[in-house]
Amino acid sequence: MAGVSGSLNPVAVREGYISPFSSTVGSVADRRGTVRIWRRPLEVKLYSSRMAPEKFRCSGFRTRMAVLDERIARGGVQKSSDILAFDLIQGELVRLNPSVGNKVPDHPTAVLLHGILGGRKNWGSFARRLAREFPMWQFLLVDLRCHGDSASLKKSGSHTVASAALDVLKLVGQLRLTPRILVGHSFGGKVALSMVEQAAKPLARPVKVWVLDATPGKLRPPGDGDDHPAELINFLSKMPKQVSSKVEVIDSLILEGFSKEVAQWVVTNLRQTERRGSSNPVFSWTFDLNGIAEMYKSYEETNLWDIVEDVPQGVHVNFLKAERSLHRWALEDLQRIHAAEELAADEGAGVEMHVLEDAGHWVQADNPDGLFRILSSSFIRS
Repeated sequence: MAGVSGSLNPVAVREGYISPFSSTVGSVADRRGTVRIWRRPLEVKLYSSRMAPEKFRCSGFRTRMAVLDERIARGGVQKSSDILAFDLIQGELVRLNPSVGNKVPDHPTAVLLHGILGGRKNWGSFARRLAREFPMWQFLLVDLRCHGDSASLKKSGSHTVASAALDVLKLVGQLRLTPRILVGHSFGGKVALSMVEQAAKPLARPVKVWVLDATPGKLRPPGDGDDHPAELINFLSKMPKQVSSKVEVIDSLILEGFSKEVAQWVVTNLRQTERRGSSNPVFSWTFDLNGIAEMYKSYEETNLWDIVEDVPQGVHVNFLKAERSLHRWALEDLQRIHAAEELAADEGAGVEMHVLEDAGHWVQADNPDGLFRILSSSFIRS
């Protein structure tokens, strides 16, 4: 087993995990494996193994990461994590400046977070586009706890916005990344704000946070025409764990009154599996629905207005409202955000409000070009 020692980027140990926002020195042992490199952009995939050193073990980690590329390099290193499943998409200039010995290049990193019942693949094509346009950046896409490939990684304690944010903080610390931009859609937006709130020490400055089609406070009861995620979660809990057709699920959801767009989005959580003794395919859900129900309840109840109305110096929080949003935006929310804009400007921080035209709640799918133009300003100025 090969060992890698040295400074762990801005990393600090807090409550049994590695946080990415201060500095310490330690060592991590890695397994050798296959490294492949895509010319543009590089993508890192997560698989399973175990983490060697007790010093950095939070709870018996069993994951490993393989780097995919178009050519096979000799040896290579596979890092370990059982915190969250993730992809790391790297621009070409990041790939051309890899780690040398114990030195870890401080490549600017953006973390992209999905919403409830979503997954890291929701951001895949958008992140690759960003990596092509901004080749000096790398983009970390995760499956939040109870979602996608992270659903099989058992978590102790409550499933909340705060615990989901802590998972991401642990992961970026373990990977020795320095987040400069946090982008969260819906539930992921509150996770991004909670990351700022929970960081053991101040984030690397400056850091920009994007909260896409979500408000920081408690959710108001839905009205006519609003989305009803709690009802959707409840309906899915009554469905069989294995289904024979995605079309059947879509039809059932539409019959229950959910939109076709919601139905098509939900079935992205189905994965084809083999059924013993049958040639007919079956599909299984890739989420922990009980955990997701708990996470959504936390999302409804979590209030993060304090971090918005008292933004730490050097942090810039951006809110983006979709023009055709199904999220429960209220005039009071908009007024508080605009008031926070003026206050933050006086304190050396920043709060800003944006509107994405011609888009519903699923902003990266409804108007990817418009979203790309709005977000690009953060990567150009950083």
